Amino acid sequence: MPENRVVEGRMVTPKKLAELVEGESVMDAEPIEDADRDCPECGGDVVSVGYMPSVTEFVTGYKCQDCEWSARED
Repeated sequence: MPENRVVEGRMVTPKKLAELVEGESVMDAEPIEDADRDCPECGGDVVSVGYMPSVTEFVTGYKCQDCEWSARED
Protein backbone atom coordinates (compact mmCIF):
# COMPACT_ATOMS: atom_id res chain seq x y z
CA MET A 1 0.00 0.00 0.00
CA PRO A 2 1.37 3.45 -0.85
CA GLU A 3 2.44 5.65 2.02
CA ASN A 4 -0.01 8.53 2.46
CA ARG A 5 0.98 11.93 3.88
CA VAL A 6 -0.80 15.00 5.16
CA VAL A 7 -0.32 17.93 2.77
CA GLU A 8 -2.09 21.25 3.39
CA GLY A 9 -4.31 19.55 5.97
CA ARG A 10 -5.43 16.70 3.66
CA MET A 11 -4.31 13.10 3.46
CA VAL A 12 -2.88 12.45 -0.02
CA THR A 13 -1.64 9.38 -1.88
CA PRO A 14 1.56 9.51 -3.97
CA LYS A 15 -0.50 9.84 -7.17
CA LYS A 16 -2.62 12.68 -5.73
CA LEU A 17 0.54 14.49 -4.54
CA ALA A 18 2.02 14.17 -8.04
CA GLU A 19 -1.20 15.61 -9.49
CA LEU A 20 -1.00 18.58 -7.09
CA VAL A 21 2.54 19.32 -8.33
CA GLU A 22 1.82 18.66 -12.01
CA GLY A 23 -1.58 20.36 -12.13
CA GLU A 24 -3.14 17.46 -14.06
CA SER A 25 -3.44 13.66 -14.02
CA VAL A 26 -0.29 11.53 -14.00
CA MET A 27 0.25 7.95 -15.15
CA ASP A 28 2.09 6.56 -12.12
CA ALA A 29 3.83 7.70 -8.94
CA GLU A 30 6.45 6.30 -6.57
CA PRO A 31 6.13 6.42 -2.75
CA ILE A 32 6.29 9.83 -1.07
CA GLU A 33 9.59 10.65 0.64
CA ASP A 34 10.84 13.42 2.93
CA ALA A 35 12.85 15.94 0.93
CA ASP A 36 15.95 17.24 2.66
CA ARG A 37 14.89 20.88 2.29
CA ASP A 38 12.62 23.53 3.75
CA CYS A 39 9.93 25.42 1.86
CA PRO A 40 11.32 28.68 0.41
CA GLU A 41 7.98 30.42 1.03
CA CYS A 42 6.97 29.43 4.58
CA GLY A 43 9.87 27.34 5.95
CA GLY A 44 7.65 24.25 6.30
CA ASP A 45 8.58 20.64 5.62
CA VAL A 46 8.85 19.56 1.97
CA VAL A 47 8.06 16.09 0.62
CA SER A 48 9.02 14.64 -2.76
CA VAL A 49 7.45 12.19 -5.17
CA GLY A 50 8.76 10.68 -8.39
CA TYR A 51 6.13 10.32 -11.10
CA MET A 52 5.45 9.83 -14.78
CA PRO A 53 3.33 12.56 -16.37
CA SER A 54 3.63 10.72 -19.71
CA VAL A 55 4.97 7.43 -21.03
CA THR A 56 8.38 8.89 -21.91
CA GLU A 57 8.96 11.29 -19.01
CA PHE A 58 9.95 10.86 -15.35
CA VAL A 59 9.80 13.87 -13.02
CA THR A 60 10.55 14.49 -9.34
CA GLY A 61 8.03 16.80 -7.72
CA TYR A 62 8.46 18.71 -4.48
CA LYS A 63 5.54 19.99 -2.37
CA CYS A 64 5.37 21.88 0.90
CA GLN A 65 3.22 20.14 3.50
CA ASP A 66 2.01 23.48 4.92
CA CYS A 67 1.44 25.89 1.98
CA GLU A 68 0.75 25.87 -1.77
CA TRP A 69 4.43 25.97 -2.87
CA SER A 70 5.51 23.21 -5.26
CA ALA A 71 8.25 22.65 -7.83
CA ARG A 72 9.25 19.98 -10.32
CA GLU A 73 12.62 18.75 -11.49
CA ASP A 74 12.89 17.03 -14.87
